[in-house]
Formats: sequence, C-alpha cells, structure tokens
Amino acid sequence: MVGSSPVAIPNRPTLVAASVVRTDHYGVGMECRINGVAIHFVEHGTGMPLVALHGAGVDHREIEAAVEAIVPGTGYRRIYPDLPGMGRSTTDGLTCNDDVVKLLGDLIDHLAEGPALLLGHSYGAYLARGVAAKRPDVVLGLALLCPVAERSRNVPDHDVVRQDADAYDELEPAQRAGFDEYFVVRTLATARRYRDHVVPSTTLVDEAALGRIFSAWRVDVGSQTVTSPTLIAAGRRDSVVGYADATDLLERYPHATLAVIEDAGHALMHERPELLASLFRDWLDRARPHDK
Repeated sequence: MVGSSPVAIPNRPTLVAASVVRTDHYGVGMECRINGVAIHFVEHGTGMPLVALHGAGVDHREIEAAVEAIVPGTGYRRIYPDLPGMGRSTTDGLTCNDDVVKLLGDLIDHLAEGPALLLGHSYGAYLARGVAAKRPDVVLGLALLCPVAERSRNVPDHDVVRQDADAYDELEPAQRAGFDEYFVVRTLATARRYRDHVVPSTTLVDEAALGRIFSAWRVDVGSQTVTSPTLIAAGRRDSVVGYADATDLLERYPHATLAVIEDAGHALMHERPELLASLFRDWLDRARPHDK
C-alpha cells in the first residue's frame, strides 16, 4: 500500500488513506485504515458525497452497479465501501454490528469531510439506521432500500411475479439456483444484472468473521426520531425481510417518503430500476441543501 504514515488526530480514530490500483476484475479502488480495520472502497464523480452500503454476503459491486444506473451523472461523489468481512475489507477487532456502525460513522467523517447522503440496501440499511442514530452530524439524508430489521415479521412466500422463457439463456447452470432464490422478476435483463454484478460480489466473503459480528446482531438505532430527509423503499414480494417492518419506520422518520413497490422482491433495485430512479431523484432533491 502506498501512502503516508498514520497521523494521530485528537479525538479522532487513526486513519491512513492510499490509492490502490487493481489489475484484476475487481477494478480500481482505494483503501483506508481506521483503528486497524482496512476498508476498501471505490468512488466516482465529484460533488456532494453519497455513501452506499451493500447487503450481507456481497461486496460493493452489487450496490455500485444499481446506484450508478440511477444517480445523476454530475453533482455527486459516490463512495462505495466494502463492509467489514466482505470484499477486501477486514474485521480486525470488530465483535458486533454496533462496532461496524461506529466504524462507518468514522469512515464517513473522514472520507466525506462533512455530512453525507447515506444509502443502504438490506443489511446495509440496518447499519445506516444505526449510523443516523449515533452520528446524525454525518448524515445529510438517508435512503433505506429493503431494510433489514432486528427481526423480520410477516414475510411473504417467495412467489415469482414474472418468468420469461429466455431468462436463463445467458446464465451458467450453477448460477440459476441463486438467481431464482434472489429474484422474483426473472427476465433476461435481471439475469444479466445477477450474472454481472451480484455473482462476482459474492466471491470474497469471510464467513467466520461475519459469524462473529452477526452473533451480536442487534444494532442500536436509538429511540429518537431522525429528521433527515429519508426514502424508504420495500418490495411487496420481498420474501427475505418482507415490507411490514419498513412501513413501521414512518413514525421514526417523520420526513420520509415510503414506497411499497408491487411486483418487486428483495432485489428491488435490480427489478424496478426505473421506478426507483424517480424515488431516488426526489430524495436527492429533498436532501440537497437549497439556498434560502
């Protein structure tokens, strides 16, 4: 790793940032180290920082593909970290999800150098709620896609809403079961999303480290309302976490837009990208500071 020596900052964690050029399929990325934990991330664009957190069992590449397809081309610096134990990020000293929340607050504090828009999908949304509760000073706006809760309730059956005849034409036979398990909209387009962005992101997962962190699953999301402009989007056919818990979040997020989207499941951001893009643009407009 190329970079400077660690610099101690009073009341701040020790951080080292360095450019790391990847020549394999993983692409070009950066790495920073906070209190001994190495966090790999990629970023695109300049402007208002937007940090996007992926779900469990994948790395940044899945949510990067989904957000890059819908975010405006200018005005936003999009930052996609690998969460600890996934991708190229480590888990040194982390014992629970609340440790990860603290780490993410420090990460945003240093990378964004001010408040940032924070988006999470699934497990990433659960962590994002913890960051917004613990570090409201670093969260300018909050987007929760198919958010996981401490416990999921009223989860519907895994019912397919669309099955095209050519959906499997470009998938390897070994990829079909995972595609079927994740997607309720099975088309050639969603299969390509799965093949190109989901499958590669599952290859670097430290199962033992995640087991240690997940054994203390509960995230402290606080008891106060979160006043940041918020988007909550759930798939009505989500057989992983359901949508009932998402609807209950309105009381905690009084400036939230809630969308429960028909004909979409836990892979909502791949299955209904056009609709999500409209919701996303509205959220960005509400969260961006406007001149008074």
